[in-house]
Amino acid sequence: MKALPLLAPPGKDGAGIGGARLTARSATAMKGGMIRGFLLLLLCQLVGEALARGLGLPAPGPVIGLALLTIGLMGRNTWRPMRDEEVANSDVGRAALGLLAALSLMFVPAGVGVVQYAGLLGEHALALSLALIVSTALTLLATVGAFLLVKRWIGGEAA
Repeated sequence: MKALPLLAPPGKDGAGIGGARLTARSATAMKGGMIRGFLLLLLCQLVGEALARGLGLPAPGPVIGLALLTIGLMGRNTWRPMRDEEVANSDVGRAALGLLAALSLMFVPAGVGVVQYAGLLGEHALALSLALIVSTALTLLATVGAFLLVKRWIGGEAA
């Protein structure tokens, strides 16, 4: 079977993870796995959205779906532990790697929005700058406060 090095995940000498080459048959299996992974991700998002809207929860549906996916994966990991490479080669792992490969494209709509509203942003530049500075300072203070509380709670030494 002919190897397809362009579809292989990056590794040494154009080979895939662990030095394995991707064949046409394994490429088809990988696509099927990615589709199942995307289906699971979208199903978790759908359930999260239904819970958020149906129960009037204050968190967004995708966040609830991500929490459900995390809980499900943690439960599966306690039932059947997986090594890192097994997780990466699972259906959800392949879908996640596919999304991460295209992550930079997700920022294009935000960049277009910034350019489209550049005049409005310029009009409110002082207020936006002040809000960014104050919120950053408050976030840093909250992080330090949380660290100190946890340190006191567990009675540990700070690094």
